[in-house]
Amino acid sequence: MLACLVGGVALPCLGAVARLPAEVEAALARAKVPPEALSVVVQEVGSAAPRLEWRATQPANPASVMKLVTTLAALDTLGPSWTWTTPVWLDGSLRSPQGVLDGNLVIKGNGDPTLVLERIWLLLRRVQQAGVREIEGDIVLDRSAFPIPDRSPGDFDGEPLRPYNAQPDALLLNYRSLTLAFTPQPARGVASISSDPPLQGVAIDPSVALRAGANCGDWRSDLKLDASDPARIRFRGSLAAGCGEKSWPLAYAEPASYNARVIEALWRDAGGKLNGRVRDGTAPPGRPNLEFNSPPLAQVVRDINKYSNNVMARQLFLTLGLELRGVGTEAAARDALGAWLRETIGTRAADVVIDNGAGLSRDARISADALAALLQAGWASPVMPEFLASLPILGQDGTLRRARGPAAAQFAGRAHLKTGSLQDVVAIAGYLLAPDAKRYVLVAIVNHPNASAARPALDALLDWAMRQGPPSALR
Repeated sequence: MLACLVGGVALPCLGAVARLPAEVEAALARAKVPPEALSVVVQEVGSAAPRLEWRATQPANPASVMKLVTTLAALDTLGPSWTWTTPVWLDGSLRSPQGVLDGNLVIKGNGDPTLVLERIWLLLRRVQQAGVREIEGDIVLDRSAFPIPDRSPGDFDGEPLRPYNAQPDALLLNYRSLTLAFTPQPARGVASISSDPPLQGVAIDPSVALRAGANCGDWRSDLKLDASDPARIRFRGSLAAGCGEKSWPLAYAEPASYNARVIEALWRDAGGKLNGRVRDGTAPPGRPNLEFNSPPLAQVVRDINKYSNNVMARQLFLTLGLELRGVGTEAAARDALGAWLRETIGTRAADVVIDNGAGLSRDARISADALAALLQAGWASPVMPEFLASLPILGQDGTLRRARGPAAAQFAGRAHLKTGSLQDVVAIAGYLLAPDAKRYVLVAIVNHPNASAARPALDALLDWAMRQGPPSALR
């Protein structure tokens, strides 16, 4: 008999419905997805018995729902207020009042995933506030905290310019991406192009032709981006005037040089002088001159789950290896996360396959039953408020802000759910507050070539779970 984890105690699961609701089966049939491709658990929080389970113990690819494992483990082991620290050394003597550093400026990355444009600027501003205006030597970037191999960002799906494919790095700056902004100027017949952050040594076309027409259509394809030369970003197409202002997040085509280009450009933009170059290296021994802290983990986890940020999740995953096993490798992270999962959900963890902690994987596997046990443990955890607050709210924010379907329309704000989607995968998992004031855990995973067409089936399941009709209402 299946055992259910309630308050850390394994109890027999009694009274579970082992058939899908008729409306869910009908939606699957319309999508040409067999019922066997769906795994489901619906269970009241704190209850030993699922309200509904279907192929619950079958391991499946959960896509981004796997982020629930990584984020709950991090909150539980590191604590909601834990922060990353990026130390900085003035490795040399500082001549005052000239503000000349006779030596190197050294920045050591420890995995902080929040070093976006404005926070890089603040870090460099801190350096200038310490009295440095000119660096006679180099800016040295220490990336040794994550000793991981360099991989092509296109390895997963052949889309190296997609920001979600950015690879983790001990010193991850702005997700190794840039955002191009297109502003129509009808009087000139062009749309001007601006870019953030600036990249030293990279020329970007200042404008693109503006054509008449209100139909925006596939405007990115119309622009005909050419990023084959890392030192030049070109556009050979045009933008329809009816598109209005547009922005295009884009991964930089040469990730290995991204950090150096961003740091040098921002240092010079801030009025700093650099007589050497920006290069990789090793931090000196001894205490740093200053430290730059990230926002608290609870805020970072919220960004990861609300917006399903893959590279942030992978940074957190490697951080678990570094903090819990002393080395920031994928093997150490898998060991740390696997041990935590076994302690948290017991034997249900046996069939879980952990890859990169983000769910951007063809190899990751977990059952609906294991995810439901994880969510039950999360609800009983001291970090439940932070974990729950990190999940997208149905019809209101994050990846569920534009949720459609009858459940989203009628029950907006009553569900906190993490979504996941890949080719051949759709999934949802989280918590529901039904109209009868009962709280439920819901997990649903579809693995099938037509998975994307099965979203209405998940909507129907969500609607059924909210209504919680009697068992006689089921076929």
